[in-house]
Amino acid sequence: MQKIVFNAHYLMYFDTAITDYWRALALPYEEAMAQLGGELYVKKASVEFHASARFDDRLAVALKCERIGNSSMVFTGAIFRGGELLITCELVYVFADPASQTSRPVPPGLRSLVGRFEAGESVLDIRLGDWAELGLAAERIRTAVFVEEQGIALESERDDADRSALHAVAFNALGQGVATGRLVSQGNASGRVGRLAVHRALRGGGIGRAVLDALVGAARQRGHREVMLNAQISAQGFYLCEGFVARGESFIEACILHREMSKLL
Repeated sequence: MQKIVFNAHYLMYFDTAITDYWRALALPYEEAMAQLGGELYVKKASVEFHASARFDDRLAVALKCERIGNSSMVFTGAIFRGGELLITCELVYVFADPASQTSRPVPPGLRSLVGRFEAGESVLDIRLGDWAELGLAAERIRTAVFVEEQGIALESERDDADRSALHAVAFNALGQGVATGRLVSQGNASGRVGRLAVHRALRGGGIGRAVLDALVGAARQRGHREVMLNAQISAQGFYLCEGFVARGESFIEACILHREMSKLL
């Protein structure tokens, strides 16, 4: 046996990278395309082979939007093993009406967003405010994550603290709320972060970290010396990486195992 990657699999690797590209843009693909009024279809995919990847190789896949035409988007990509270039590709997508599958111009909002991203600019707008200002967007995200996805009862997810809390919501370039969290002051000494939720399609892309950083920064500005939170056990590793430490025993809250964690400011 050759013990090398089957050539057709490289297109799957690039297709996976495209999914990560939309995540890096903070776009939940299905919802974003529905708002943009179209869909992206592959028109052309070409691959050039320079060397073969072997089983068990660790590969890096790079992708960028090379140019945007009237209705087309051209991506170029490369696959590396260490510093060795193995594969290059060109992918041509056409923005089209999903019903008729006839092409239409790439929306200005998408064109602008891709340009900003490729230039290294931020694609998120994190806003801090009260419930009257941000409650509608925060509620939509929290309902999707905590109630619909995790099965938490609506009456357990809502509480009176929302009215006095400082809320953070991350909006993408289309104005869609994609992550949220809140800070509740507990006297002058400490604040409690809670209800941190990220759109399920965008987790792992740093959006949750950005929201948490905004809330911790707000706690520091308020003069708090400590920030506490009740972390779901599945998210404990995330908070450890952000400088929080666990304390006490784990406990059940809303039918989910939690652990209290804190961070000194």
